[in-house]
Amino acid sequence: MDQQLLDQNNLLHRITNRIRRSLELQEILTTTVAEVRSFLRTDRVKVYRFHADGHGQVIAESVQPDRLPSLLGLNFPADDIPPQARELFLTARQRSIVDLASQQIGFSPLHDPETQLALETSDIRYRPVDPCHAEYLQAMGVQSSVVVPILQGEELWGLLVSHHAEPRQFSDEDLQFLQLIVDQVSIAITQATLLSQIRSQAQQQTSINRIAMLLHAVPTMQFQVALEAAVTTLHGSGGRLYLLPAASEPPQLYTCGRQPTPPHPEQPLLESTYLWQQYFYRLQQQPLPDSSSDLLPWTIHDLYQVPECRTLAAWFEETPIRGILISPLIYGPTLVGCFTVFRDERNIETVWAGYHIPDARQRMPRQSFAAWRELKKGQAQDWTPADQQLAQILSRHFSMAAQQSRLYCQIHTLNTNLEAQVRERTLALEHTIEQQKTLASVVAKIRESLDLDAIFRTAVQEVRQLLNADRVGVFRFDPTSNWNDGEFVAEDVVPAFSSVLGLTIHDRHFGEYYAKRYRQGAVQAVADIYQAGFSDCHLQVLAKFQIQANLVVPLLKGDTLWGLLCIHQCAQPRQWTASEIEFIQQIAIQLGIAIQQAELFVQTRQQAQQLTLTLQDLKKAQSQLVQTEKMSSLGQLVAGVAHEINNPVNFIYGNLDYANTYAQDLLHLIQLYQSQSAISPELQAKIAATDLDFIAEDFPKILASMKIGADRIRQIVQSLRNFSRLDQAEKKPVDLHEGIDSTLLILQHRLKSNGKFSGIEIIRDYGNLPLVECYAGQLNQVLMNILSNAIDALENYDAKRTELPDPDATPCPNQIRISTRLLPATRQKSKRVQICIADNGGGMSEAVQKRIFDPFFTTKPIGKGTGLGLSISYQVITEKHRGKLWCVSEVGKGTEFWIELPLN
Repeated sequence: MDQQLLDQNNLLHRITNRIRRSLELQEILTTTVAEVRSFLRTDRVKVYRFHADGHGQVIAESVQPDRLPSLLGLNFPADDIPPQARELFLTARQRSIVDLASQQIGFSPLHDPETQLALETSDIRYRPVDPCHAEYLQAMGVQSSVVVPILQGEELWGLLVSHHAEPRQFSDEDLQFLQLIVDQVSIAITQATLLSQIRSQAQQQTSINRIAMLLHAVPTMQFQVALEAAVTTLHGSGGRLYLLPAASEPPQLYTCGRQPTPPHPEQPLLESTYLWQQYFYRLQQQPLPDSSSDLLPWTIHDLYQVPECRTLAAWFEETPIRGILISPLIYGPTLVGCFTVFRDERNIETVWAGYHIPDARQRMPRQSFAAWRELKKGQAQDWTPADQQLAQILSRHFSMAAQQSRLYCQIHTLNTNLEAQVRERTLALEHTIEQQKTLASVVAKIRESLDLDAIFRTAVQEVRQLLNADRVGVFRFDPTSNWNDGEFVAEDVVPAFSSVLGLTIHDRHFGEYYAKRYRQGAVQAVADIYQAGFSDCHLQVLAKFQIQANLVVPLLKGDTLWGLLCIHQCAQPRQWTASEIEFIQQIAIQLGIAIQQAELFVQTRQQAQQLTLTLQDLKKAQSQLVQTEKMSSLGQLVAGVAHEINNPVNFIYGNLDYANTYAQDLLHLIQLYQSQSAISPELQAKIAATDLDFIAEDFPKILASMKIGADRIRQIVQSLRNFSRLDQAEKKPVDLHEGIDSTLLILQHRLKSNGKFSGIEIIRDYGNLPLVECYAGQLNQVLMNILSNAIDALENYDAKRTELPDPDATPCPNQIRISTRLLPATRQKSKRVQICIADNGGGMSEAVQKRIFDPFFTTKPIGKGTGLGLSISYQVITEKHRGKLWCVSEVGKGTEFWIELPLN
């Protein structure tokens, strides 16, 4: 029994290590079925996974080929497992055992199927096996089987199944062991699923960032390359980017990959068909959201099954295209175009275990499980919600790029016209040219940098110098103040006038009377503030900053009023020309684009950082889980061994006193007999031969030594139980000295000298400590990690001194000093306990000291250490106990580990 328990623990340890070393689910499952089959000695062990449609597939298998055929990769129809059986697998976590020799099937639920609460016992209850079930197994060549459900969260993920070609009895212990294996597999499935999601998100974010960089390239947006990348990211076979005509510009079309064929030469554009035009019309008739990210794309899974798409059938007859995704491009309140992705049909081949007819009338079980291939041709590929969300994000980037491209073209055209007018007009137009140069400079600054502060500084300097104004500033509203509060975040001012940079300004009437007009794009050009009819409170705000005339243009982030671009004339009133107003409007548009780009860049960077942190957290959580499971298994094993030894030792120890009493009585009786009776010569010869006097003298000594040995065993058992502390999962007052002594007793075999090692001397310097409230089991594990590392360090240092002896060196015995003391309370801290574990080994360099608490860092050879012991110890002390753990070391002079714990 002990050997079986040891084998089970070894197998569980190997599977746990496999999960720790790899996050590849298939590798873990393959190893698991091989290990379980080897342990159970059955003919087949497989992992059966359920698909979303209810069917299942054997995804991992270990089989004895000459006993049973392989089922790896074969699919099984959903009706092979009745719905009520699936429900019991999920709600009751029911395990089943079938033995066709006895025609019995046993069930062992873990939970009550009605309340779904855990049962205190999980006995196996038998009943006659269903004839249909028995015939099904006989057709498969199976005489006995055991099935354990695998759950992921609240869903039934699959089954762990063992088959045997001969009758086989499975015990309750086998079933409980298989449940432990399944629990570990469930952990591996969760870890692999999380890793897959993170990898997918990271890959998707990388593609989005690349497309965004292509669309915001200077000086022209690379729409064609970005379209190709977007279609690839969405797993499409072709795509189209259609930009609606704007002003005098014709529509623009970019295509890549597979494209439909026009049935008539007079209708060359797919976007000019009735279906697309109706789609554009419906979008333009309804209130549009702020951006493409708020409007779901139109997805057509199979265009031949959608009545609206009948008119398009002729376009796609000569292509394998079946699926279409159409995402509108919206910028602000304007529809600027659409982004379309095509997906081809595909052929789906399924390998079934036996000929499968999905018909409810088929009631008889299959008689053959030979592989049968089913081929479905021309199947459409579905568009998932994730595809729609990704298309929304890409559409937002395409929308912004399209708008930027239009603005850039408009600015380029405007500059060209101005240059032509310069040659035709008088010197009076030179000022307008300077305005456009400044605008181009600001646009270039926006395109070459996403730093808003730098962009604002350049803009206010250029505008103030060009317009010869007294002050130019960028004012930002507090989004929580309803446009009544804000501050100037950038400014360029003539030294003669006061600065407003960083000042918080409150105008209680602004949000009520002016904000709505600014949100609609209105511009305020005031030649003289005292002639403009402002309210008294508004005049007080303007006069506070010596303003005589001002020109204010809204800074819009989409449809949201973000702030104001303010030009102040402080020395005297000023008439603002139409060209100056238009120039400032163009600057404000570019600054609004810069604000959107900067915030989008910050969001993208934060998402990338969050993904990186999530991956790091996952790795850290995995390492903690593996170490916790390993230490928990070790504690259970130690507690079990201690418990099994304790009973026989107590029996021996308890009977030694009686044995000694009986021996004394017998010896006294013999002496009395010798003194009072006539002893025959034959008996005297026997007494002389057995040396009765020596036995009478030595037998009590033997019993005394046996009592000392039994007492020593009891001390060791007590130390093992103290170390495991399985009954102290919560915080309890604990004697720290008892935990240290128990750990040292367990490590006693490593402290003794042998032919290669001179041994270690333990020096205890214990202070007078009260009981400390802590997690005893976890604290014992910390002590075990630190003391084990100290022993390893002394062994390595002793070996080096033995290999390269120094004739002039003074012999120094290996020592570990353990000291404890109680620190008094201070103003900042309450009473606390300090433990120091110091060795006189080779010490550590400063570089190693900085990393000893990092996960997976180790100085030991490969296979000698995981690099998790000190990392887990640090978290136990600092997080679980809110204490401190630090290290002091010097090369050649040893190492000290200090632990500081609060009393409560």
